[in-house]
Amino acid sequence: MQTHILITGASRGIGAAIAEALSLDGAKIVALSSADGDLSDPDVPGRLWQESLARLDGRIDVLVNNAGVFEANPLDGGDAEWLANWNRTLQINLTASADLCRRAVLHWQDRGSGGRIVNIASRAAYRGDSPAHWHYAASKSGMVAMTKTIARAYAKDGILAFAICPGFTMTGMAEEYLASRGGDKLLADIPLGRVATPQEVGEMARWCAVQAPASMTGAVLDVNGASYVR
Repeated sequence: MQTHILITGASRGIGAAIAEALSLDGAKIVALSSADGDLSDPDVPGRLWQESLARLDGRIDVLVNNAGVFEANPLDGGDAEWLANWNRTLQINLTASADLCRRAVLHWQDRGSGGRIVNIASRAAYRGDSPAHWHYAASKSGMVAMTKTIARAYAKDGILAFAICPGFTMTGMAEEYLASRGGDKLLADIPLGRVATPQEVGEMARWCAVQAPASMTGAVLDVNGASYVR
């Protein structure tokens, strides 16, 4: 039976690489981007789920949460601005993903079919991030904790959950950050000597989505060139 997969944040970078990797497996994919809806709007995840479900003939087997933002939020900004930036990042990176995970779990429980969730988190979930990115690190740490909770709670229903934690990956977001922070110095902190490629993350997500053994549910996989090991 053809696997039906919903991917968020799939217009470029890691998301596009995940979609490409899964398409090679013959899956039927709905690959969403910001053009389909702004995840900072709390009403959008539910709409996107229903629209995707219709496009996938009423059945979603795998959810891949990749959509996210990485926006600076300096501490010395105004109070209202700092809080608004915090809430925006948490809504897009964590709350929207949680909304979709909830709908996926309910969908699979209703069908009695089981399913898989692959959440793209970040090395920042464990290592933290820059002083201007408290909110980003917090959102990704929350995503990891959510993934583990889902895995523990619903394995009995055949619902599996995995998280992938990339370090720097050669996408538009990372290129801008490397340029702003001094790329050579940051690369020196990566024993592999280079950042990951979107294709490497895409292959890991593909494997979790369709091949990883069930006993691996709850696993968090690192892809950071040994820049952070735990």
